[in-house]
Amino acid sequence: MSGREPEPVERLVEAVLASPSYGRLCTDFVRRVGEKELAKRRRLKEALKATKAKLHQVAGAYQELRPRYALWLEQLRQAHQGGKREDFLATCRQIMGHHASTRERLPILEQFYGTVLAAVTPLHTVLDVACGLNPLALPWMLLAPPDAGEFGRTREYYAYDVDRDLMDFLGQFLALLGVGGEARVEDVTRFRPSQPADLALVLKALPGLERLEPGAARRLLAGLPARYLLVSFPVRSLGGQAKGMAAHYEAQFRKWLDPSQGVVQRWEFATELAFLVSR
Repeated sequence: MSGREPEPVERLVEAVLASPSYGRLCTDFVRRVGEKELAKRRRLKEALKATKAKLHQVAGAYQELRPRYALWLEQLRQAHQGGKREDFLATCRQIMGHHASTRERLPILEQFYGTVLAAVTPLHTVLDVACGLNPLALPWMLLAPPDAGEFGRTREYYAYDVDRDLMDFLGQFLALLGVGGEARVEDVTRFRPSQPADLALVLKALPGLERLEPGAARRLLAGLPARYLLVSFPVRSLGGQAKGMAAHYEAQFRKWLDPSQGVVQRWEFATELAFLVSR
């Protein structure tokens, strides 16, 4: 006697995770997106297609090619062992160029972190939500030296995203640098970190999270346990069009952020709009 046939959402999740393009994604995240698409459509095939399209917008559109994490990690190890800081930074930059979001930040990388974080350093603990490859910019973030600061606090970096392979790569990257913390797979539309931090990063992620889960942006901003929030938005589409995006996203951000959250500073760079919230 055969068992009960799986529910449509379980069949959808199984089909998505069997795909080479999406098999690395967080199961809870895939299920949440799939449930929403199933509720809109009568046929499983249509819901599956729509789910993959949504996942592509969030997790696929920013990667040009299949990430080569093993090769990248080996390149980072060799550069790190070589002992030349400039070579290691060049390797980090080269790898960040494989993701659209961090690639757009490369021309302003030093200016971005040097300007926005100048008044809040040294940083000991950082949260990075929906991080992508951004943790590779850690050498530019002005973290405190190891074992520096009050009561010998150490450097810790907590990165969260929906991609299992990415999180494994970033966990090994943090270990290579001798930085504590973790890189963990999470459904970032609902995830709320419990780790207190000096700084929380939400870089160019809020619009996509809000499209997937209305109300996610407001909940995330309110729930991050950090003294400072660095939130940013793109000023151009992936195709290079501005379309008044900076003004639109600034209005959205100020709607999502509770005024009681703290003092907001604003910077507009060539490729990115940034806000620092001081609590």
